[in-house]
Amino acid sequence: MGRVIIFNLLRFVALIALQVVLFKNIGYYNLATPFPYILIILLLPINIPNFILFVLAFATGLTVDAFYDSIGVHAAACVALAWFRLFFFKITLDVDVQNSFETPSLGIMGSKWFLTYAAIGTLVHHIVLFHVEYFSFSNYLSTLFSILLSSIFTILLTLLISLLIYKRKSRLLGN
Repeated sequence: MGRVIIFNLLRFVALIALQVVLFKNIGYYNLATPFPYILIILLLPINIPNFILFVLAFATGLTVDAFYDSIGVHAAACVALAWFRLFFFKITLDVDVQNSFETPSLGIMGSKWFLTYAAIGTLVHHIVLFHVEYFSFSNYLSTLFSILLSSIFTILLTLLISLLIYKRKSRLLGN
């Protein structure tokens, strides 16, 4: 249990640092901005208590908000992502898997399940993020275009990070 907490804490620090130092400055004409820090929420253990999940999601969002000088935009999107995560687990996982304390990673859950989970979760996060950030229906097509491009960019980065880290780990466990 202590190992899981330390591993998630290290993942939090690493992904927040990458988001703030590297990915904050990467974008495509303010249309596509990657937000791979959502992996912090996506990769929390399956059976984490709901209260702790929402507190961690809110704290993650507030941390990113502090560096982006936004007021609760990322916090709202992260809490929406945590809500989606609970809903997705209830409809896609068996009861015995829901009671496990495994990390829902690419190597453990399989590529089809993880890709669906990451893609829909990213869309939920980005829809809430951009709607709360812009809070306007003027230039709505531009907002939708930003959501789509940023989601694609984030999903690709999420899969790349998952392939680099978690696939290698599962191969080691399989040998």
